[in-house]
Amino acid sequence: MIRPPDLHWPAAAGALVTVLAVSACGPAAAGSADADGGRTSAASGVVAATAVHPTTSNGTGPNTTPGPASLAAPAVASRATPSASHTIRPGAAVTTLATLVLKGRAPRTGYERARFGQAWADVDRNGCDTRNDILRRDLTRFTLKAGTHGCLVLKGTLHDPYTGSTIAFVRGPSTSNAVQIDHVVALSDAWQKGAQQWSLAQRTAFANDPLNLLAVDGPTNLRKGDGDAATWLPPRKAGRCAYVARQIAVKHRYRLWVTAAERDAMVRVLSACPGQPLPLATSIPLGGGPEQSATTASRPMPTQPPSSQATPSKPSNGTDPRFGTCREAIAAGYGPYRRGVDPEYSWYQDRDHDGVVCER
Repeated sequence: MIRPPDLHWPAAAGALVTVLAVSACGPAAAGSADADGGRTSAASGVVAATAVHPTTSNGTGPNTTPGPASLAAPAVASRATPSASHTIRPGAAVTTLATLVLKGRAPRTGYERARFGQAWADVDRNGCDTRNDILRRDLTRFTLKAGTHGCLVLKGTLHDPYTGSTIAFVRGPSTSNAVQIDHVVALSDAWQKGAQQWSLAQRTAFANDPLNLLAVDGPTNLRKGDGDAATWLPPRKAGRCAYVARQIAVKHRYRLWVTAAERDAMVRVLSACPGQPLPLATSIPLGGGPEQSATTASRPMPTQPPSSQATPSKPSNGTDPRFGTCREAIAAGYGPYRRGVDPEYSWYQDRDHDGVVCER
């Protein structure tokens, strides 16, 4: 079983970073940048700073390792009301941001998706692929395919965190991509900020860590690409604090660094929510919804399949449509299939003999 590393507090955090510029009248970006890249708000007031031990780009620093309890909680106050304060507890997003190493982006040379292992691998060994795990966690009122031990989601409702829209998810060749699973810290971004040095097992764990995954609107996810906080933020402003906090939590867990532009963008977002907590990493149970056979689920079929795909045979016994290859099945939104569980398993070649075919 591949396990992601536990959240850690590095032996030395980044240089003294001005974490927040809190303004009731305007964004932190309106202020001036200090020598370390932090920002002060010209409109409003006092900057809350988190003092941490200097860190070099290779991670060396003092011999002591500060734990969450040892970091002083800075106060955010307003010059207009000196007595007012807002305590930032250690572990909050702004405090953790100050511990991330600041460094330039490495070349993208050598990156490819395969460097991060099998897509949607069952790294927690619960008998279900990661994509369906995330769908069960993030969708509401979902229905599961009977006979999959509470794994495969046929349909459900997504309240999209990126756009605020409500999306009806229906598993099928022309509908599955309406809901995609986003790597909040993109794999390419991770590759350029530390993941090049990892083993394949570490990269596979990262690519399948629920902490770094969200079910989101498909077209919006495509527009995001591999952007970091400096180049892309969710169009729904109310969701940006949680989004940035999740990126910080992931980069902290996996010791990925941030660029100066990326850090400044995060600071600007968090200026609106100085007490934003980090998301929690939790396990995702199987089940949780009613079950039904695939034939009774509403799954629109394409009126004309792409010329590059074989026309699938129509299911007559509750199974999925049969395609010529796993590549075609995956492109249409089907799979994976497990030996001894899914009858569709016998239709395809299990080249790596892991008991699963058509993994996404």
